[in-house]
Amino acid sequence: QKIDIEGLVADGEGGFWLANEGDPAKLVPHAILRVDDKGEIKQEIGLPMELLAHQTRFGLEGITAIGKGDELTLVMAVQREWADDPKGQVKLLAYKPKAKEWSAVRYPLETTEAGWMGLSEITAHDGKLYILERDNQIGDLAKVKRIYSVALDAFKPAKLGGDMPLVEKTLVRDIVGNLKSATNGYVIDKVEGLTIDKNGDIFVATDN
Repeated sequence: QKIDIEGLVADGEGGFWLANEGDPAKLVPHAILRVDDKGEIKQEIGLPMELLAHQTRFGLEGITAIGKGDELTLVMAVQREWADDPKGQVKLLAYKPKAKEWSAVRYPLETTEAGWMGLSEITAHDGKLYILERDNQIGDLAKVKRIYSVALDAFKPAKLGGDMPLVEKTLVRDIVGNLKSATNGYVIDKVEGLTIDKNGDIFVATDN
């Protein structure tokens, strides 16, 4: 099984939904995986051709869940622009497992003078989607390591194949200062995990 797990969220039944980041050059599929409490894959949901026709290797980097029952919706963050995206905009994908329906919005990235900008994680909490956005720079060149929010009541994904609405984001926290404090002043590039506990405290994990 060719997998590159970049995100997970509990399915409420003891298992998990996983975001698998694909790489067409290595025959790794862009997909959502559902696993049980032992990690055994029970379901694989591939991305539809409307998306795969424009794929790159910078795919799903996070997954979260909103709603319940028939209205359960999985929301995935795509790391960087795909071939059909305007420069500086990436997709947030939505998938309803019951209806097997895909939809999407576009998310505006910050600009960067060096390297690239992308998304690393997404999690739903208290009526908002929280999104980890970063550049790929380290040390003094690192400028953007930030948490933004998107209000769920304004998150209205459109069906694939047409115009996708551009969401508005709100800055929650710039974490460059936190990273400097944690790493003796040297900012690392890969902030890749984000979760929020029941008290509203935010936890960020690095991958360096």
